[in-house]
Amino acid sequence: MERRTFLRGAVIGTSAAAFGGTLMRGAAYAAPAQNGPGPYGALGSADANGLQLPSGFTSRVVARSGQAVSGTSYTWHNAPDGGACFADGTGWIYVSNSEVSTGGGAGALRFDSSGAITGAHRILSNTRNNCAGGATPWNTWLSCEEVSRGYVYETDPWGAKPAVRRDAMGLFKHEAAAADPVRKVVYLTEDESDGCFYRFVPTTWGDLSAGTLQVLTAGTGTSGSFGWANVPDPDGSPTYTRDQVSGAKIFNGGEGCHYAGDNVWFTTKGDNRVWQLNLTAGTYELAYDDSLVTNGAAPLTGVDNVTGSSSGDLFIAEDGGNMEICIITPDDVVAPFLRITGQTGSEITGPAFSPDGTRLYFSSQRGTTGSSSGGITYEVTGPFRA
Repeated sequence: MERRTFLRGAVIGTSAAAFGGTLMRGAAYAAPAQNGPGPYGALGSADANGLQLPSGFTSRVVARSGQAVSGTSYTWHNAPDGGACFADGTGWIYVSNSEVSTGGGAGALRFDSSGAITGAHRILSNTRNNCAGGATPWNTWLSCEEVSRGYVYETDPWGAKPAVRRDAMGLFKHEAAAADPVRKVVYLTEDESDGCFYRFVPTTWGDLSAGTLQVLTAGTGTSGSFGWANVPDPDGSPTYTRDQVSGAKIFNGGEGCHYAGDNVWFTTKGDNRVWQLNLTAGTYELAYDDSLVTNGAAPLTGVDNVTGSSSGDLFIAEDGGNMEICIITPDDVVAPFLRITGQTGSEITGPAFSPDGTRLYFSSQRGTTGSSSGGITYEVTGPFRA
């Protein structure tokens, strides 16, 4: 079962009905992605920024922790983590979390249509360990606290409106979020070894101030059908949200989350897996498992943040591993897309494409120093396939 159809549907607006029998195979699950040649070819030698890239791609550094962003007086935050891009007229904004225990929050870089940096600003302050998050269809950034009984904050990428804490989305060790405009819900991952996968159903779509938090229920296997059950006490006190519902499926260290074309993908770092929920069929399966790669060494380990491109490719950042961003194609091939050299004490965070799909932004959270003050945020430009 190829995933190209699923992903392209979100880009070209194809309805689920057009997929026909592909979506309705029920138990005919795909094999997890296998090692193979990537669509962009082999990685070249490290460039001046220490990045190994395929032919035709170039990199630049757009921000460094503790230093003023070029052309501005704004100091870029420490430990840059989850990120997303937002269209801004003919340009765009890249937002980035700060995963530090004091101050936390998130900042933003502003670009014009040529990719030149035109500004930088703060969009969230005085929060804790803001790890990943997610963009909403109404152009806000959900910044998630990766602490026990942490919050989700809804922020304005332009920095014009104050951030709002969204208590109804639950208090737990939040990681990432992904909005589903078809079902009008937001999916949420939990970074615990015995964590769960959630969805928040707002009372009114576009307003996250009230709604119902639900947890995914399923068996113990790696594929099957799933359901949703209401979490009785989203505030997680005195009982953690993950322990409130009998039958809630346990996932080992939830990380990145991405929605496209009636499917949602999320990663679990504890077992190096990428999970796929087919939301139309109501089934789940493994899109990738490093222990199930049968044709050579697994190229993707330390799975973390994930994003998708218009071609239907998934781009998955490593926390550790070989400091790579790997690609999983709709044809279930996994391969390295880029590698950062000389930064073994770091992790790759915040991959996100510019609105036109020609630029990929991401950070090395601790850079060459291995410290949160050494973060580096990059841009890679090149012939990404449409």
